[in-house]
Amino acid sequence: MAEQQNQNQNQVVEEDLNHLLKVRREKLAELQESGKDPFKVTKYDVTVHSSEIKENYEIWEGKEVSIAGRLMSKRVMGKASFCNVQDLKGNIQSYVARDSIGEESYKEFKKLDIGDIVGIKGTAFTTKTGEVSIHAESVELLTKSLQILPEKFHGLTNTDLRYRQRYVDLIMNPEVRDTFVKRSQIIKEIRNHLDAQGFMEVETPMLVANAGGAAARPFDTHYNALDEDVKLRISLELYLKRLIVGGLERVYEIGRVFRNEGVDTRHNPEFTLMELYQAYTDYHGMMDLVENLFREVALKVLGTAVVTYDGVEIDLSKPFERISMVDALKKYKDIDFTAIHTDEEAKALADQYHVAYEARHKKGDILSLLFEEFVEEHLIQPTFIIDHPVEISPLTKKKPSDPEYTERFELFITKREMANAYSELNDPLDQIERFKAQEALLAAGDDEANSMDEDFVNALMIGMPPTGGIGIGIDRFVMLLTDSYAIRDVLLFPTMKSLEK
Repeated sequence: MAEQQNQNQNQVVEEDLNHLLKVRREKLAELQESGKDPFKVTKYDVTVHSSEIKENYEIWEGKEVSIAGRLMSKRVMGKASFCNVQDLKGNIQSYVARDSIGEESYKEFKKLDIGDIVGIKGTAFTTKTGEVSIHAESVELLTKSLQILPEKFHGLTNTDLRYRQRYVDLIMNPEVRDTFVKRSQIIKEIRNHLDAQGFMEVETPMLVANAGGAAARPFDTHYNALDEDVKLRISLELYLKRLIVGGLERVYEIGRVFRNEGVDTRHNPEFTLMELYQAYTDYHGMMDLVENLFREVALKVLGTAVVTYDGVEIDLSKPFERISMVDALKKYKDIDFTAIHTDEEAKALADQYHVAYEARHKKGDILSLLFEEFVEEHLIQPTFIIDHPVEISPLTKKKPSDPEYTERFELFITKREMANAYSELNDPLDQIERFKAQEALLAAGDDEANSMDEDFVNALMIGMPPTGGIGIGIDRFVMLLTDSYAIRDVLLFPTMKSLEK
């Protein structure tokens, strides 16, 4: 019985919507027949945005202004009406009177629908209740909306629909728009910070013959013109290092990379990565650089280096903790990995703590698995985890004092990896051996392993100076500074499964 009632209600709602959509089409046809087709309007002179009028009212009071935006509400009261228009910077009320805009224009105004895009010219004033408004002298329909916006008091709450129709999400949810404004500011300030330190922004290929520089499964495609199989890049690393070899001592790139992996709250198959490389420094120099970068960008964009994420205060103003992966495992799980000397002992330790591993895994891989299982959940405040095992760091310099480990760090904040950096491996002979080890893993079925890159090895043969490098996941950084839980909330158009499947 209840199911039948719901079906009947849904049918009534659908019929009502169809009627409303039909009415909008009829209004458009009427406008076109009368020679007032809004889709033939080519421009409108905007002199100011809504928030600029409201925030600087003493400047604009009594002056003529011209705004344009989407009609979000309308209240008709006989010979005078109020409406609200939303533009890039916010929204503002307008008082529309028949005596001010003319009888014919007022009739046309009353036929406007919520969602229509309009231009309003008039003078800035405050109402009796003190609300900054525009006293309209003219109202022009610039675009007719033929679709119906979600009910304004509830907004667009269906998460799946929000991601698929981001354009509606941006209209209905101001906080979403604010997130993407901040995203743009964050990337701008990253560039400003690096440019001020003498870094040069460059661009490297997205379609590559050999997708290396990270442990990830690439997307494969075919280049018809050359009849060659190519891959979408998974990293920016190997080409940027070639530029260091070429004498460009400080380079960075901010761009999309592509990894053929699953989708969850922290991962999207295409995401924005920033990588930089600096000659004549090491991973300690990279730690100083990234700590200063995170702190300064937060200050510039948010006005504070103490940010709140998921209800927890994250203090970027204090020095970031620096602790080795081995010491972190001892600190948070009381496991002394320095007592482990062989692959067999490491696997026995994993068995003891019920941590799953694969037969191919070696001692260093087991350390990494134990770290992921027992340590990451504790890394809420900014923490540099340093000195990773060589098995999981194929492009990193070994520690001279202990060649089982490398000069590498990962920055963790809110339990998430935010950055990954090395003292870059510049020994071509060592690099060849590591590529060979990676190819053995590839042959054994590890489709995230790297393969030999002959040209990159040749570049190292030419000679790469001592170099520090770092990769920062821009999307996760934006998540931190905008208090966004899921990566999809900071991607304008996240990857979605086709509705046809």
